[in-house]
Amino acid sequence: MALSNDDVQACARRLHQAEKARTQIRQLSQDFPDITIADAYAIQMAWVDVKIAEGRIVKGHKIGLTSKAMQNALNIDEPDSGVLLDDMFFADGGIIPTERFIATRVEAELAFVMSKRLAGPDCTMFDVLNATDFVVPALEILDTRIERVDPKTKATRKIFDTIADNAANAGIVLGGRPIRPLEADLRWIGALCFRNGQLEETGLAAGVLNHPATAVAWLANKIAPLGLALEPGQVVLAGSFIRPIETRKGDTIQADYGGYGSVSCYFA
Repeated sequence: MALSNDDVQACARRLHQAEKARTQIRQLSQDFPDITIADAYAIQMAWVDVKIAEGRIVKGHKIGLTSKAMQNALNIDEPDSGVLLDDMFFADGGIIPTERFIATRVEAELAFVMSKRLAGPDCTMFDVLNATDFVVPALEILDTRIERVDPKTKATRKIFDTIADNAANAGIVLGGRPIRPLEADLRWIGALCFRNGQLEETGLAAGVLNHPATAVAWLANKIAPLGLALEPGQVVLAGSFIRPIETRKGDTIQADYGGYGSVSCYFA
């Protein structure tokens, strides 16, 4: 790690204040050019600790950057991850309070609800399927507490910024029909994603590392060196298979998963 513990804690406090004030901060990669992936995850964990100290409860994890196109764009060779907290969950068809966020976007994903503890290393896709209670259609609400483009240098956010920013996670909506993990070939589950009735994006879950369960296995292996595992009842967002849809106040987002139902939300 290139950052001191004091730097890590200071960055976490900056992100926390940015979220509360709905004001983006400068890219951490601009302030700390030598920042590493390990530094970024340390900042994320420190920020989550701040939230837990305020009463939040860990409810699961999210996985991002699972497509090869996004990984190539950021010059990385693996996904990233963040933490889901209890105040991030919204009801299907419910209201998303826009005043709580800065610049929201939405992605369509599959969420895995764990029935058994799943720990790495050497976790496989088959271990994931055996440890999953059910899979459910989901929308992930993204937000960014860090500027996407630096106003002075015009540099875009780097992977370090995204990871530190809890992988840009802000909310989750679960809906549709719960699916037993062996009930369907999860690779072929797709979604038609609409904003205000207009089709914006389509995609197949195979876009997530060829099988979304592979992403969950990656996460279990990634967090194992930290002494962590995926716990029973936790929700794991496996990764988006569409490009993010920009949202504004007044937008209704719906993802139609065909025979597996639909999931929607309204930004009020």
